[in-house]
Amino acid sequence: MNAQSPQGPTRFGVFQAPFHVMGISPTVHFERDLQLIQRAEELGFQEAWIGEHHSGGHEPIASPEVFLAAASQRTRSIKLGAGVISLPYHNPFMVAERMVLLDHLSHGRAIMGFGPGQLASDAHLLGIDTTKQRDMMLEAADVIVRLCRGETVTVETEWFRLQDARLQVRPYSLPTIETVVASVASPAGPRTAGQLGLGMLNLAASSPGAFEALRNHWSIVEKEAAKSGAQVSRENWRLASIMHIAETEDQARKDCEYGFEEIWGYLGQISPMPKSTATTLNDKIDEAIESGSVCIGTPDTAIELIYKLTEQTGGFGCFIMNLADFASPEAKLRSIELFAERVIPEFRGQLDPMRASNRWVLGAKTEDDETIWKAQTSRAIEAATASYQG
Repeated sequence: MNAQSPQGPTRFGVFQAPFHVMGISPTVHFERDLQLIQRAEELGFQEAWIGEHHSGGHEPIASPEVFLAAASQRTRSIKLGAGVISLPYHNPFMVAERMVLLDHLSHGRAIMGFGPGQLASDAHLLGIDTTKQRDMMLEAADVIVRLCRGETVTVETEWFRLQDARLQVRPYSLPTIETVVASVASPAGPRTAGQLGLGMLNLAASSPGAFEALRNHWSIVEKEAAKSGAQVSRENWRLASIMHIAETEDQARKDCEYGFEEIWGYLGQISPMPKSTATTLNDKIDEAIESGSVCIGTPDTAIELIYKLTEQTGGFGCFIMNLADFASPEAKLRSIELFAERVIPEFRGQLDPMRASNRWVLGAKTEDDETIWKAQTSRAIEAATASYQG
């Protein structure tokens, strides 16, 4: 990008809904999810996110707060995001209580994420009207934000009632817990973020409808923030995309023989994606890539996507790899390693000075086409030898 281009992300994270293949012990899945967060921290990722789901079999974590509390005891620096808590499923006072506890257990590394709830089947289990979920999210989010800021709240809605509610323990983080609201294509997320002065997390940023919506999402946030007098920043805007990368595109596709068809078939049944007409694995992968719904390829593919998202949005603060069991656990770990090796330093500006230093050292030549540094080293050795012999 040139000097006039939007600011690309300088922070990076991993997101696990998680999307797991069937037929494996949930205990094993959970342990691998925890190990992946540990490895992400070792590789320099700044954030790890866990989702909340209650049906479908492929997304087995019911409480991101409980799971992240376990992760907090295995890690030291990576921030831990609830991505996201489905607010219509919970009394907002209890959400605030649990997140404050996580904030203390992690010594200020908790990030609170809000959403209306993704799975209609989850809402069905709880007897919730899916058409009301976004309004319910806004009502609960307002209360949670106020509680975490130290306010006493008395409020009555159609689905919850609080009386002189106040937290007996304040957040570890000052002045409050960092908070984001989830968004895909509808204006509900950016509206809530702007009204309450929160960050925003776009969980499927490269999918067709979501990618187009990105062009206007931040303007909605700023417009709503101006109305409410809240302060917002693009640095608190996070974009996620389902991603698997390998050393070559052929290897990335081969990796996807492990679980792509199973996971992609599941996603096609629970989300408003166009019906697939593909029959072979390669055709299904092609269809998913061409639609923008997934990024499968190499580190260069990932870099290209992040630049594309940067131009589309006008700039954002953090990019998050949305991980799924397209590939085996070993290949998935290699994917995040490659991302840390090749993609993160591209945007954090870590490679350019090293390349410049390399060009400077190797480019300073003598008449004999050797570097001047080699010549100087040779002369120093000769001088030391002559001094010793003399």
